[in-house]
Amino acid sequence: MSNEVVEDELEFYSKAEKYWKDIPPTVDGMLGGYGHISSIDISSSKKFLLRFLRDGPSRTGATCALDCGAGIGRITKRLLLPLFKAVDMVDVTEDFLTKARTYLGEEGRRVRNYFCCGLQDFSPEPNTYDVVWIQWVIGHLTDDHLSDFLKRCKVGLRPNGIVVIKDNMAQEGVIMDDVDSSVCRDLDVVRKIIRCAGLALLAEERQENFPDEIYHVYTLAMR
Repeated sequence: MSNEVVEDELEFYSKAEKYWKDIPPTVDGMLGGYGHISSIDISSSKKFLLRFLRDGPSRTGATCALDCGAGIGRITKRLLLPLFKAVDMVDVTEDFLTKARTYLGEEGRRVRNYFCCGLQDFSPEPNTYDVVWIQWVIGHLTDDHLSDFLKRCKVGLRPNGIVVIKDNMAQEGVIMDDVDSSVCRDLDVVRKIIRCAGLALLAEERQENFPDEIYHVYTLAMR
């Protein structure tokens, strides 16, 4: 678990904040030099999400989504704004949110809020979101903070709403990355944290067609 590899919690968070402050506010910057995989990523995410937005008595609504660890708004622009009437964004780096205002273009008018905050300190407004999308950011939270954040996300959901995590998964255990001050957990560890947060897994999918040299990426939906 991450509490075995994170020795100093305050340093863990401050080092990550410092790392992202030095990253250029571009799609390539958001994706660690892998900007070319963005279209593959968005296409798979859209297919995954549409399972829940299709017709049916328990369908997920399309009123408002929350983009967590939103950066400059890559996911907001290409995945969430085309599917939802309104989107809120939350990210710890002010410069990214500033860039988002121009990067999103005209459609950015439907972004209601730009929250500058670490997820460990962020509480979604209760009964507000149809989808809470959390991508490539859970590694910046300790296990306890991730579990607590997921509990708050559950409170933030509207009826039939879902929380989605899309992230790198280690082959085994928890791996520390000292460069960006993050951890990469294996799938079993992430599932355990989800259960601890009182959420039930609805769907799980491995991302295909990503470069061989990067971690396996999984998408998990829960409520």
